[in-house]
Amino acid sequence: MQNTSYIALSRQAALWRQLEVVANNMANANTPSFKGEQMMFREYLVPTRSSERAVGGKLSFVQDVGVMRDTREGPLTKTDNALDFAIHGEGYFAIETESGMRYGRNGHFRLDQTGMLVNTQGFAVMDERDQPIVFAPNETRVEVATDGTVSTENGRVAKLKLVKFANDQELRNAGDSLFETTQDAEAVTNPSIVQGMVEESNVQPVVEMTKMTQILRDYQGVQKMLDAEHDRQMKAIQILSNAKSA
Repeated sequence: MQNTSYIALSRQAALWRQLEVVANNMANANTPSFKGEQMMFREYLVPTRSSERAVGGKLSFVQDVGVMRDTREGPLTKTDNALDFAIHGEGYFAIETESGMRYGRNGHFRLDQTGMLVNTQGFAVMDERDQPIVFAPNETRVEVATDGTVSTENGRVAKLKLVKFANDQELRNAGDSLFETTQDAEAVTNPSIVQGMVEESNVQPVVEMTKMTQILRDYQGVQKMLDAEHDRQMKAIQILSNAKSA
């Protein structure tokens, strides 16, 4: 009788985890370059024993095995900010942080007090030689070509480093729209960068709200089954007790 409860609880635990992922997507619907995620589930079979044979049937549990990231490009929004860069197509910017090299698609950059190009957290944006991009004090007109070449009124300054990886799903969230990985970074052959625009989140709030509603209904359905099973067990115990006392 406990098997039914265990299977139902495994389903509820999976639904709770799925709800957390959906809620995180909703919370980052307005986060630049955020990529939506969804849970991956599989059937987990557990062999059982019976009184007639050593190996009986198998119990089917629900197991969440991981999170899959939606790597599709988000919509590009025009900002007219000369230091906003959006990646059209594949690729990630290389950002040097205190914890090492990190990668991201959020191209909302600025200049720090030294004239170095940094992201919103103040970490340096790398060029193709793995060096920070620094502008002279008198350089005010920044232009970025489609291939990532950065120029000013004084000429070419550097070229943005744009990289890709063999498996984007192995990138781990490092916070602040950045990822970390142990994979080797490969240079993007034909980069496409648009100046004066930023990539928005690819999360669709209406879709996520629909998922959240369905998860709630599924959870309530499983809870009703648990309540019904509990009532059945209580009635069985009561009937057996009355039969024994009689």
